[in-house]
Amino acid sequence: MSGNPDLRRRPRRLRSSPALRQLLAETDLGPADLVYPIFVIHGAGQRRPLPSLPGQAQISVDLLADEARELQSLGIPGVLLFGVPARKDDEGSENYDPDGIAARAIRELKDAAPDLLVFSDLCFCSYTGHGHCGIINQTGSPHYQPELPQGHLLNDASLDILARAAVVHARAGADFISPSGMLDGMVAAIRDALDSQGLAGTGILSYAAKFASGFYGPFQHAADSAPAFGDRRTHQLPPANRREAMLEIELDEAEGADILMVKPALAYLDVLAAARLRTRLPLAAYQVSGEYAMLHAAAANGWLDLRRTALESLLAIRRAGADFVISYFAKDAARWLGG
Repeated sequence: MSGNPDLRRRPRRLRSSPALRQLLAETDLGPADLVYPIFVIHGAGQRRPLPSLPGQAQISVDLLADEARELQSLGIPGVLLFGVPARKDDEGSENYDPDGIAARAIRELKDAAPDLLVFSDLCFCSYTGHGHCGIINQTGSPHYQPELPQGHLLNDASLDILARAAVVHARAGADFISPSGMLDGMVAAIRDALDSQGLAGTGILSYAAKFASGFYGPFQHAADSAPAFGDRRTHQLPPANRREAMLEIELDEAEGADILMVKPALAYLDVLAAARLRTRLPLAAYQVSGEYAMLHAAAANGWLDLRRTALESLLAIRRAGADFVISYFAKDAARWLGG
């Protein structure tokens, strides 16, 4: 048996002990590879649990200091901030209000933990009464275009309010502006606005390849961002199209993005891997609300081990090419990895 040439190479020798497996691991995962999403609301002393996202909550601005210090103690370097406004209107004006929820939350986080990276989500879906990602075409609006259908998202008019909000978030202290609307030219408009206002040091993390996915349901409840009519398929990517995702990535890189994102993560690992081969820019991946919720639901039924599958999923995203992962598991993962 020992002379059998098929057994001269025994890959199992390299898996024979925990120390050896750790030494030869091709992909690593640690707290420093994670960014934690936060939903911030007005008020004081508010922590509103989110039933579809177990362990997650909307929190009021005054609780952010403790949140920031906890994240730093866990070794998590950054947050992705979502503001949930007190008021909504057709243009989402609270998003570009210097005293609005996003600007207030950014200032609170940076005051409490100056070294904590703040990635500020810029999409208008939470701020508009119609729940879409910018200005829509409607009779009576100063932006109305009669040749376009009612309810159509007006791309170029929306770039103006994206740029305006980006400047407000950057002045409040955001390290990165994170446009998520998948609008044509959004990165260039934001970069030009930041640079013209002396904010060239503020980076852009672009949701460069964001797909029209069914995995966003729990998030829409958490951010109060569900569309009042229609859907977002005219601007988010079709799930079938990887080449189109590469085009979007190339355009955002050319327009001045500093970091590129693929969203969702697990159902789009092939896109993430293809993007890793296409660009030298850092890549993020967003393990979205539905991915988090389905693992929790299966674990609650005793069908899988939550800790093991959560860490496995995060490792898979890193292995596919993500430099870091935005995940609701970030806190738990940091504790598990440190234990």
